[in-house]
Amino acid sequence: MSTAMTPDPAAAEQVRADDRDHVFHSWSAQAHVDSLPVAGGSGSYFWDYDGNRYLDFASQLVNLNLGHGHPKLVAAIQEQAARLATIAPAMGSDVRGEAARLIAERSPGDLDRVFFTNGGAEANEHAIRMARLQTGRPVVLSAYRSYHGASGGAIALTGDPRRWENESTGQAVAHFFGPYPYRSAFHADSPEQESERALQHLRDVVQLQGPQTIAAIIQESVVGTNGILVPPPGYVQGVRELCDEYGILLIADEVMAGFGRCGEWFAIDHWGVTPDLITFAKGINSGYVPLGGVIMGPRTTERFAERSYPGGLTYSGHPLACAAAVASIHAFEDENILERTRKLGETVVEPRLQELKDKHASVGDVRGLGMFWAIELVKNKETREPLVPFNASGAAAAPMGAFAAACKQSGLWPFVNMNRTHVVPPLTISEDELSTGLDIIDAALDVADEHTEG
Repeated sequence: MSTAMTPDPAAAEQVRADDRDHVFHSWSAQAHVDSLPVAGGSGSYFWDYDGNRYLDFASQLVNLNLGHGHPKLVAAIQEQAARLATIAPAMGSDVRGEAARLIAERSPGDLDRVFFTNGGAEANEHAIRMARLQTGRPVVLSAYRSYHGASGGAIALTGDPRRWENESTGQAVAHFFGPYPYRSAFHADSPEQESERALQHLRDVVQLQGPQTIAAIIQESVVGTNGILVPPPGYVQGVRELCDEYGILLIADEVMAGFGRCGEWFAIDHWGVTPDLITFAKGINSGYVPLGGVIMGPRTTERFAERSYPGGLTYSGHPLACAAAVASIHAFEDENILERTRKLGETVVEPRLQELKDKHASVGDVRGLGMFWAIELVKNKETREPLVPFNASGAAAAPMGAFAAACKQSGLWPFVNMNRTHVVPPLTISEDELSTGLDIIDAALDVADEHTEG
């Protein structure tokens, strides 16, 4: 596919005008929206109508795992559209069944059934509904540093500031602190101690909330937008044991971390733990057609063997989305995506990020797995004061804005949130492209260094 285009300023202005005048944007003050008109994309790059090309180090919203314009996914969607573009969920579909089987075969433990949704928020909505119906309990526990979606139930689960103006008092949700060794809420001085103290904190929350009231604990296997927080040794296993002790279901939110992003089919595979439910979306088909779902085992499906499950979606298991999912899973295996993701993470990303940490005054911490990494920027390495305040906006967020602008000026599109930049390119990225992107981040960190102290 082409990786360049003839500049077309008139087309750019039309796209910008239509977007500005008629599109209502999420998470935005509408008067300040100025979207980049995007003309196309191929592999690890996308480009605008002015001929500017960007290395996509954000994978758009960390969903474009197989990159832009992957020929196998495009062909699968085209072929399915020509044969059967849509069908009701109650009817049998070959690609829906095949997608479910392929997902089940790659899921941990005895998880063998898939309920399809249109995305991650809906997946989490249905997972907590299933948990409440299965246990007969109302409460769900979720971490403060988390994001589970923007729909009513999912935003109540979310721990970050996006919840504040959306939270419904009708949701039975309680929050807890998950492990975060770099900024430990438990004053731990090692990852092992962080794990031990975080588990004790969670146990205390369960006891105080009343274990008999708790249907599920939902957690991102690796926290995504809120900092790419990799659980310390023993934590995931400890949460599983706590859930088993009190009959609480464990829901693994793999919407961002799953389908290869962490070098395994599911991030939780790193710890050898089988949750009761897994939610997924994004990387299942790189977002080419919206798709998400809940993976469950016999304990959940048997609950609804003779009793109808009270939920459904018009587009559950949409054929175009499922065709893309089938093609994606086969592409993962044909192209050794999991193996190369692990290798590039271990041999290219991790050592280079450690170099950046040693080199730059603004880099306080680096962490991650596979192709899922965070660089945490600080004003002072000794005090660990963030480069910008928590949930900063306007002038207070300017240092991160300057860093992001430097990246874009050099042809890299970054994923920036609060005081972090995330390294989350397509899993198909070449080693040369990856090195180029890291070089651009290296140079842009010089801008961030200008805002440090001492």
